[in-house]
Amino acid sequence: LTTPAQIFHCLRRQVVRPLRKPLVVMTPKSLLRHPKATSSLSDFTDYDFQRVIPDARTNELSDQKLVTRVILCSGKVYYDLIEAAGRFKIDAEGVLIHRLEQLYPLHVERDILPLLRGLPEGAEVTWVQEEPLNQGAWSSLFLWWSGKLGSHPVKVVARPASPSPATGSAASHRIEQEKLMCAAFGVTSE
Repeated sequence: LTTPAQIFHCLRRQVVRPLRKPLVVMTPKSLLRHPKATSSLSDFTDYDFQRVIPDARTNELSDQKLVTRVILCSGKVYYDLIEAAGRFKIDAEGVLIHRLEQLYPLHVERDILPLLRGLPEGAEVTWVQEEPLNQGAWSSLFLWWSGKLGSHPVKVVARPASPSPATGSAASHRIEQEKLMCAAFGVTSE
């Protein structure tokens, strides 16, 4: 969950549901104090929980045919991607970044395919996760998406497979994070 309103709606939805199921929310504490992780009052009052938050620029695009890459992500890495896009001066019309706020259950036809409608054939779909390849959501997403996204090739950008979720070194983490952002946008690191 990437915004305060999403957390509110998720918890409210959990309480009012007639069928009780466990709720598992995995999010880093750093999002609690992230300056861009904010919600307006109308986000709390006028909206409900969103399983997927589409890139805000989707409706403003002059031509969907200009999009060359769609990035799908979940959690804190979204804010890292937004910051990196500004730093790399990524063409706003060429890359869209959509957030998956609910990973399970996820319905490809209802949640993912509407994000890809109108895009040029062969526009690349990239799943970006901060976790190593053998951890995180990719392994289950791959099973759900396999063969269901039509002509859009899907690739994953993640840290190399590892038995540990983090290096334990702040310097190594920064280097890995920069490589991750460069790979997500297809730019070469300096």
